[in-house]
Amino acid sequence: MPDNKHLLVGNHSKDDAAVYELDNETALIATTDFFMPIVDDPFQFGRIAAANAISDVYAMGGKPLLAIAILGWPVNKIPAGVAQKVIEGGRSICLEAGIPLAGGHSIDSPEPIFGLAVNGIVKKSNIKQNNTAQPGDILFLTKPLGIGILTTAEKKGILKPEHREIAANQMMQLNRVGERLGECKGVHAMTDVTGFGLLGHLVEMAEGSNFSAEINLSAVPYIIPELEKYVQLNSVPGGTTRNLDSYRDKIRFEKIADQSIAESILADPQTSGGLLLACAADAQLEIENIFKDYQLEGRMKPVGRILPKSESVVIITK
Repeated sequence: MPDNKHLLVGNHSKDDAAVYELDNETALIATTDFFMPIVDDPFQFGRIAAANAISDVYAMGGKPLLAIAILGWPVNKIPAGVAQKVIEGGRSICLEAGIPLAGGHSIDSPEPIFGLAVNGIVKKSNIKQNNTAQPGDILFLTKPLGIGILTTAEKKGILKPEHREIAANQMMQLNRVGERLGECKGVHAMTDVTGFGLLGHLVEMAEGSNFSAEINLSAVPYIIPELEKYVQLNSVPGGTTRNLDSYRDKIRFEKIADQSIAESILADPQTSGGLLLACAADAQLEIENIFKDYQLEGRMKPVGRILPKSESVVIITK
């Protein structure tokens, strides 16, 4: 249970951010996220890390207000000018989100690290948690899967030239639709899909809500049509195996021809991934209209649904 009566969401649940009550109507959202570079370009690295951190505010249905930078830099190995490019990349994403990058803190570290601490605001009635799904809810995913597979292919030198900027461009996209989805009463639960992959975050949603879930594999969007070919070339990050080891016993596949490929995609670690939302079936038209406003027409097909609790937490069908 929360250790403070004003702490509405804290570490008692596996949610995306902390939420603290300010008054009878309003709450503060607080979150932080940071990591080592996953792309070579320092400006892009800053943008990706910033978008990833801000996403937690959107995942709670809130509006970001303010960001503080977190920087670890090997000052004797990499010039300070490169660090400045990382910070400028983070600042550019903050500007897109309409918030200031208001300061921060840096340390000397063995490897580059960058991220943000972000504060946001939300009406208490609009707070979206990841453990409040209801049976019969339909599931939507706002970004396609495959970030980890493409970035691994690039590290292995097997990524086709025409696929080189796809992952980075997606990771730099803000999940700002989350603020609007927070206003939608038909959205019962929401989270962003990051390092645990779609399967891991759906397991958290289903278990936290005390239900089960079903994924329709044919409805899950892939970042490129050729994604399975990269999996067949063993372009699978190590995080995928760790993810599957942690929740494979909670998953059941039904009539899936190549289960190993499906596992590799559904458990693929995402950086700055999309929002996963569970909403009432009768709210689908409202959700689709919101998606249109944010140019997400390609994400308007449900990828699954919430089911009554069963032996398996998540069932994958075709």
